Amino acid sequence: MWPGSLFVAAVHLASGVQGLAVSSRDVLNDAQLTSEAIGDFAAVKFASATDTVSSTSGVDCKSFPGDESWPKETEWSRLNKTLGGALLNPLPPASACYSTSPNFNAQTCRFLLDNAGSTSFYLDDPLTVLTQWPQGNTCLISRNPTGNCTRGGFPVYVVNATSVKQVQAAVNFARNKNVRLVIKNTGHDFGGRNTGAGSLSVWTHYLKGFEFLPNYKQPGGNYRGPAAVVSAGLQVWEVFRHAERYNVTLPAASCLTVGSYGGWMTGGGHSPLSSKFGLGVDQVLSLQIVTADGRYVTADPKTNQDLFFAMRGGGGSTYGVVTSAIVKAHPQINLTIASFNFALGKTASTTPGRDVTITDLETFWRGFNEVFAFGVPTADAGGYLWTYGIPTGENRYQMQVQVQMPGLTPEEAAAFVQPLLHTLNDLGIPVAITTPTTSVYSSQTGSTGGQPANGYFSSRLFPRSSFENATLFSAAMTAARGTVEAGYTFHGLNMAPTLKVAGYPAPAGLNPVWRDVVMHADVFARINMGTLTPAEGAAEQRRLDGYMEPLRAATPGGGAYLNEADVLEPDWQHSFFGSNYDKLARIKRERDPWHVFWAPTTPGSEAWAVRTSSELPTQNGRLCRV
Repeated sequence: MWPGSLFVAAVHLASGVQGLAVSSRDVLNDAQLTSEAIGDFAAVKFASATDTVSSTSGVDCKSFPGDESWPKETEWSRLNKTLGGALLNPLPPASACYSTSPNFNAQTCRFLLDNAGSTSFYLDDPLTVLTQWPQGNTCLISRNPTGNCTRGGFPVYVVNATSVKQVQAAVNFARNKNVRLVIKNTGHDFGGRNTGAGSLSVWTHYLKGFEFLPNYKQPGGNYRGPAAVVSAGLQVWEVFRHAERYNVTLPAASCLTVGSYGGWMTGGGHSPLSSKFGLGVDQVLSLQIVTADGRYVTADPKTNQDLFFAMRGGGGSTYGVVTSAIVKAHPQINLTIASFNFALGKTASTTPGRDVTITDLETFWRGFNEVFAFGVPTADAGGYLWTYGIPTGENRYQMQVQVQMPGLTPEEAAAFVQPLLHTLNDLGIPVAITTPTTSVYSSQTGSTGGQPANGYFSSRLFPRSSFENATLFSAAMTAARGTVEAGYTFHGLNMAPTLKVAGYPAPAGLNPVWRDVVMHADVFARINMGTLTPAEGAAEQRRLDGYMEPLRAATPGGGAYLNEADVLEPDWQHSFFGSNYDKLARIKRERDPWHVFWAPTTPGSEAWAVRTSSELPTQNGRLCRV
């Protein structure tokens, strides 16, 4: 059953809005919510420091559609007026495939199935999340779907935010009416932090402001040099386009359609430049934030220091809504990549020299170990070792390798990788490389692609000791081999985002183990959670967790990457935040006593839980106090 559709929006907004750029004066001095705009509409008034937590005091759950406390349509209509018509009540795109849906359209369904993934459709959709199972799998795209498409964990209303004023109004309305609030940009989150049943969503995707500041001097701070004002909705490809225009480097996520200055940054944010310039959190000089009381504030090393600390790695959707940031602009840099593959058994296609096939099992795994051993010298030289260990069936495996070296020429990169090639050749793996490819880091293009998937995975951060201690390294490689032989894909990313390369400003709220990390690894299950029952999905999660335990044992003092992790990660407080957790939880309590912001596995989230009958932690249920 669908809620009232006061402001039914087109499922797909006009892509022409994408790429819209405004100046920093618009970004920093954006129209804010005023007392005149609030008028007598108490539902969008600000909270004050002396307010009691009246909207949630004594209430066990967030208001839910059908409750007597759920806002009336007249209130939603008035909110829409305050927002200037930015309130959407969209249906899930896949509803076009269900004959029982009011949105049924066979032609649209065919487009979703056959063509949408090669466009920006899903990235520009107000509801779509690219990992579907946390939503509850209640409206999956299918040529011949069975059952009904229901809203499930999708929000009821969405604010298409293009101004600070609209974000403020949404936050105030959610707080004052005790409605669950979620924040979404492009939908790249893997753990359901951008969706929630019975919620109001702040959609930051069209906050697209940018301005280059060639001689920025931080007020009261220690930075002077090139910088940029960037809005939270900018995707990586848009960031790169601006960086190319001004001949600078703005480190951003590896996936070109991720929004870099929202979830990527607030979770830490790694990239091929992490060993050169640090993590995403290390680029930030100032943040502009709408806090839980609805105020628009600046956070930097001198002002609102608690927020500046917490929102740089301490978790998104927790302390406030980032609308924009001021970030460092580095000199333009090339990214040079030397790549090769080797496989055990036959592969579908090979390139002579670069792709080779061997037949001895133990030789393959010795080569696997030697590649990872090369990860520390790569990271220490400012590089990024990108690897995949892939099961290809029938006891066959493939190793894909890219040695990514920022700032090196092709000749320098070729010379750098030669010791690894010699070691592998001596083992009987005759890999070679042609001239490494090189291009300006920010010259990568690609604004399309990306469609909903339904996988499950876990991750691990490997401290330096797990590579430099021979016993731990052997145990780690044995555990990694165990995951691949069990049918999982092992994806390694060697980097060293130390405090030295991070530079000013520090500290940040991310897990301190990141400063000692030499590898972040993902372990991907080769399953489709959309084809499994919740019980089967939970069993698959437990199986994967069993294979993660040896990796955890071999990486004492390690952790897991908040942005790429199992939401059922054991002891997630320590794994995701380390020794910073207690401080982050305190900041959360102080900054958000109303519990406006909530997302799974973020500081303070233990106080609430989604009530659902599923064995998996989906967002398809009412959010209630624990």
